Amino acid sequence: MPRLIRRLEFFVVTFWAAVSINFLLPRMMPGDPIQQMMARMKGQITGSRRHSLEVMLGLNTHEPLWRQYISYWGQVFRFDFGSSITYFPENVTSVISIAIPWTLGLVGVTTVLAFVLGTLLGAVSAWRRGGVLDSVLPPVFIVVGALPFFWVGLLFLYVFGVLLPWAPIGFGYDITAGQLSFDWQTISQIVSHALLPATVIVLTSIGGWILTMRNTMIGVLSEDYVKMARAKGLSSGRIMVQYASRNAILPNLTGFAMSLGFVISGALLVELVFTYPGVGYLLVQAVTGQDYPLMQALFLLITAATLVSVLIADAVTFVLDPRTRGRA
Repeated sequence: MPRLIRRLEFFVVTFWAAVSINFLLPRMMPGDPIQQMMARMKGQITGSRRHSLEVMLGLNTHEPLWRQYISYWGQVFRFDFGSSITYFPENVTSVISIAIPWTLGLVGVTTVLAFVLGTLLGAVSAWRRGGVLDSVLPPVFIVVGALPFFWVGLLFLYVFGVLLPWAPIGFGYDITAGQLSFDWQTISQIVSHALLPATVIVLTSIGGWILTMRNTMIGVLSEDYVKMARAKGLSSGRIMVQYASRNAILPNLTGFAMSLGFVISGALLVELVFTYPGVGYLLVQAVTGQDYPLMQALFLLITAATLVSVLIADAVTFVLDPRTRGRA
């Protein structure tokens, strides 16, 4: 119970700090979002029109800062951030609700896939230490993982989208096909557009899972209970799964729980390179367009998801590792 209380205190204090920074940061940024919006619309702005837009978007208010801060907390609890400047007159909540499924479908699936494949390959690599698999896979994927996301994305885009046109080179679907519908043609279209960015995310993130699982399992294999299992004559498969892998997977499980929070933020650079309509690409659009309401909502969503993932990771560690329960 004391451990849970400490974690909840950490969550509350961190969330308060994040919301406060989220409130102050856009108000300290230079630029004129109204002028940016009118420039995109290629229209002239009059004094009365400008005043109407400022009132609608909640800009240039004459309220004192502390009153704005209190009002902002009310908006946070209602998740009501007004209209988006970039996608005016769309509501911020509706804009984000459109982008989230794309990010969850791409980054969520690839995160699970990278975790499963990396953990399995790491376990096999440690079990057959010094073999061909152990000598090739970890170094290769570590090198690939050290490369910048955008560089690998551009390389795949050029090779498999231009030189060998095996996959679409941008967007999450065929934008010339009109409105999306739930049929097999649309699903296959979405999958084909997600193929290249998904491959880039898996290849650049799987190395960490492999290396963590491999190194942890090598240490576990030298434990006394594994030696005892071998002395009992248990099969290699049973020792690997029930004794070694089961105990070595804990760091990966903790890391996986934490990575779930970063799924919401999306693979920003990958989404940007492939013009994928997810949260990461949306965040770039909000920053470049000085869309303060949309930026605030996205930062708050990413912060909350990250904090929740930290709590989940802590709970997973508490349940799976008896040593943490003893210290609590």
